[in-house]
Parts: sequence; structure tokens; C-alpha cells
Amino acid sequence: MKQKLIVGNWKMNGSLAANQALLRGVLDGLEGLRVNAAVCAPAVYLPQLQTILKDQGVLAWGAQDVSMHEEGAFTGEISAEMLREFGVRYAIVGHSERRHYHAEQDLHVALKAQLALKAGITPIVCVGETQLERRAGLTEEVVKRQLAAVIRTNGHCLSEIVVAYEPIWAIGSGLTATPAQAQQVHAVLRQQLKAATAQADRIAIVYGGSMNATNALTLLNQPDIDGGLIGGAALKVSDFLAILAAASQSVTAH
Repeated sequence: MKQKLIVGNWKMNGSLAANQALLRGVLDGLEGLRVNAAVCAPAVYLPQLQTILKDQGVLAWGAQDVSMHEEGAFTGEISAEMLREFGVRYAIVGHSERRHYHAEQDLHVALKAQLALKAGITPIVCVGETQLERRAGLTEEVVKRQLAAVIRTNGHCLSEIVVAYEPIWAIGSGLTATPAQAQQVHAVLRQQLKAATAQADRIAIVYGGSMNATNALTLLNQPDIDGGLIGGAALKVSDFLAILAAASQSVTAH
């Protein structure tokens, strides 16, 4: 079984001093764990991450967004080529907070994924439903629509992406999908990917809805959950290491 992928999303948090302490603590605790690990930081801190992490091979780093434009008069935007200069391995695209607060549409997300791939960066494509959509029985329809846009635009290199299922109602709310609920949606996404590419098994589908040190192992033991996109718990060394340890353990549990 392939190793799990755990990605910390720092969101709009951090400082030069706090980042250094966090990274050093995570690096010290990663030794011996069988897990693919990364952190996605605010863009201003990517040079710091590159400096601290460039000479080790256990913790990758990434960006929280990328422009859907290659270059030009787009003030405040950061292109995939710019990110590549700072050693970025991953870029989160279509996070629910970007969709909600910045009105990102499915096509925007697909184009961002396309430019990330072109630059050799792995896009972490986020999909997920609101509480109202879940109550209306629209979960599968919503996540399949969101992923379909990325498939249409990036079908030729689809196997290079990561998909993150993040039920919007479980982000920052203290709520978490049950392992069965999460597995059900992951299985739907897996079948959609298998219908789109013969290399679907290469694609990691990670869970991004308030995974923490307490529930990580149960979630990660589900057959179609390949890892986690971690929010608040990624800001604490002990919590993030506990999730990484759970991911390492879940590999050997199968």
C-alpha cells in the first residue's frame, strides 16, 4: 500500500519566528515515520521555507493558492512559475475559503490546476459541499461537478493531481464527517477518476474536514482515504506529529 499524504495548511497564520520553531519541531519528530508530508504556507513565507527545508527530503512545502494567469497586469497575483522558483512542490487550488470569499468558480480552479501542472507543481484540488447541499442530498452531485471541471481541463495529466475532499460544514466548525461519511464520498471521487484515467490509482484523495490527532487514525484507515489536508492542527507541533504518526501507522495496518 502506498504511503499516506499529510499536508498542513497554515492558512493566514505564522511569523518568521513561529514558523522556524514549528518546522524544526516537525522535522525532529518526522524521523522514522513512513509518510509523505508537506506544509502549505502564506506566500510571503515561501522563501523562509525554502531556506529551512531545502537540504532535507522528508518535508515538502507548498503554496495556498496560485494564479490562473501565467503573467501580466494582475496585481497581487502569484504565478505558478514564480512559485516554482521557491521550490514549491504543491499548490492548493479551489479551497472552500477561496471559493466562498473570492468567488472562485469551477473553471477558475481547473485553470489554476492546469498552470500548476505546467510548472511541475502538484495541485491539491479541493472539492466539497455545504451543509445545505448535504441536507438536500446533493453531496455527490456537487463534488462530482467540481472535479469534472478539473478533469475536462487536465485530462492528459490527471494522474499528477491530488484531490482533497473538504466538506465545508466540517471546516473550522468542530464538526467532522464520520469515517463512513468521508469514505462514501472518497469512493465516489475514486470511481469518477477511474472513469477518466487508467492511472487513477496514482491519485491521492485526502480528507480535509477537521482531521485532528484524535480522529486521524480512524479516518486514515478507510480504504479510499489516502491522507489529510490539515488546518488548525498543523500549527501545533505535537498535534501535527500525532497525525503524521497515525498516517505512518495506517500504512502498516493494511
